[in-house]
This record gives sequence, C-alpha cells and structure tokens, in this order.
Amino acid sequence: MKPAAPRALFSLAVVLAAGVARVPSGKVSDLFSRDGRMRGACFVAGPPIDEPAFAPLLENNVEWISQTPFGYARSLDSPRIELATGGDIYWGETDEGIAETTRLAKKFGIRTLLKPHVWVGGWHEAAWSGEIRMKTEADWRRWFDSYLTFVLHYAELAEKHRIEALAVGTELQGTTLEHEKEWRALIARVRRVYSGRLTYAANWDREFESLPFWDALDFAGVQAYFPLTDRPRASVPDLLAGWRPHLEMLGRVAQRIRRPVVFTEVGYKSSERASIQPWLWRTEDRVDLEEQARCYEAMFRSVWSRPWFRGTFIWKWFPLYDRGRSATDNNFTPQGKPAEEVLGRWYRQADLPAQPRAPF
Repeated sequence: MKPAAPRALFSLAVVLAAGVARVPSGKVSDLFSRDGRMRGACFVAGPPIDEPAFAPLLENNVEWISQTPFGYARSLDSPRIELATGGDIYWGETDEGIAETTRLAKKFGIRTLLKPHVWVGGWHEAAWSGEIRMKTEADWRRWFDSYLTFVLHYAELAEKHRIEALAVGTELQGTTLEHEKEWRALIARVRRVYSGRLTYAANWDREFESLPFWDALDFAGVQAYFPLTDRPRASVPDLLAGWRPHLEMLGRVAQRIRRPVVFTEVGYKSSERASIQPWLWRTEDRVDLEEQARCYEAMFRSVWSRPWFRGTFIWKWFPLYDRGRSATDNNFTPQGKPAEEVLGRWYRQADLPAQPRAPF
C-alpha cells in the first residue's frame, strides 16, 4: 500500500483496550493443515505485548499473522537502505519484538509471515516504494547489494526463530520488472539461509501480472487493493461484479505461473468510499461500518473457494486497540466493527473447497 500519512498516525490506534485483559487459552483450529488457506491478519507493530493481545485472534480463528519490519531509504533514487533493528522504532519492529511476537503466536498455534518493507523518505513526506528508481547502473548495483544485506538479515532471523514464511520484497515494482537476473540471484541467496516458504508481495496492478520470477518462489503474493466500484456505498452484488475482471486475471496468472495466490494484504476502510480506491488513506471520508462489512463479504465470496487461492492477510490488526472508538473510526482495522464478524465467520469455516484445488 502506498504510504500517505506519517507513521505517527499509526500509533493513534495503538491504545490500551478498556477493561481487564483476558488471557486466552487453547489454540486456533489449524484449518490451514486441512485446506491450505492462510487465515491471516497484518499484525501492527507497537509497544511490548503479552498473551492477552492474541485473544481476539483466537476468537476469530486468525491462524497466521504478518509482521513488518522496515528498512529506510532517504529518497526514491538513494542506493542505500538502512537496516533498523533497534533504537527509535516500535518494539514490534525490533529483532527482539519480532522474535517475542513469533514466540507468543506459536503458543496459540498461529504461524507467521515475515514481510519486510522499504520506507522511503521521512514521516511527513513518505514516498511509495514502488517508485524506487536508480539514476545509474552503478547505483543499481549498490541498491541490490544494500537490499540483499537487508533481506538476508530477516531471512536469518526467520530461520533462527522458525518463522514459517518470508516475503523477499513488498511493492518494489520499480526494481523487479526490469531486473529479473538480480532478483533471482537474491532469492537464491535467501534460500541458502532460510528453509521456509518464500513469496514476494506484488502490487495489485501491473506488477503482479508481469513479475518475471514467480517460478523461483513458493507462492505468489499480491497486495490486493483492487478497485471494485466507482460510487460510494456499493451493494454486495455490485462488489461481486467488480471482482470479476480481477478474478479472471488472478486465475489466468496462477495457471501460467503454476503457483497458488495469497492476498498478502487486503483491506477496506470503514468509510463510504471503501471500494472505490481501497489503497488510499483518506481521512475525510464519512464513517460507514456497513460498507466495510459488505466489502469483506464480497471479497470472501469471490475468492475463498477458487482452486488457485490460498488465503488472505487482512490489513490491519492492532494488538492493542480500544474497541470503544470503532464506531467513529473510518480507518482500515475491522476490530470492533461489523467487518470483524464477517472475518470471523469466514475464518472459522471448516468446509473444504467447493472446487478442486489447482495442481500446484
């Protein structure tokens, strides 16, 4: 997703929930072992957490979380990516926080996708990582050397803590589509140190369809912010119709590359324009909790039983969230909103796919 607001805004939603913290018991159902679908949520990094943060995940049978550490580039043409493992970053983005979050998740049977991102610019003037471009061939070589150092750090961390899946990159289409050789070499280096499943989280528009190295990975990730309608407050039938061309493209690509598809991010704001441009961080839209719920329902109805489909990571889930503010919150989290009920209903379903699974 393109950043359009300083990360300081993220912390506005990372607040202590009212009431007494509940320590969860038991584990998720592990339907993943039965049908291979990742029932996931994008777990937002914040201050230190403990077992109670996982209670809502168990209630909704969220069986996977993604964790997102950042590397930092000063500009879109800077060849240097700064590795940030401690200091002035959220605890959940530190090596310690990633390891502890992974450990706690495993206690409840929850698996992890480690999904590093590159943050470009400062908090107030962040640029989208998909527009990274170097000015010279020498700078491209320096960029790939720097990025390799960055991603190998997290590959080694993932191997050490038995993290089940790793994304080798996220929304970097300015670097992927014309640099196949460099990416294949990078993936080969990652496989030397990491034994889990590998993916790449491609942007939803041109990059997913055109990525030249899907065959080097275990599954195809897509940041699934597809536009569905051109008007606010769309009905479920309208949203289902909006999914059709995207489903045709996704199925066609899955068949060509012979890899299953996972929505490494998908989400909708609880606002009246949620389905028009889902990737935008609009703050002036009017709250519409039911529109968000309809978007979730249409998404699950559209993709859940497709033979090439293997799951979703919902953007986004705050481990410490004040559900008392959900009625006036027009942002992406489903927590405390009707969309959470939709999510839980689909994630708790134990039915096997209605269609045979694709042969890959």
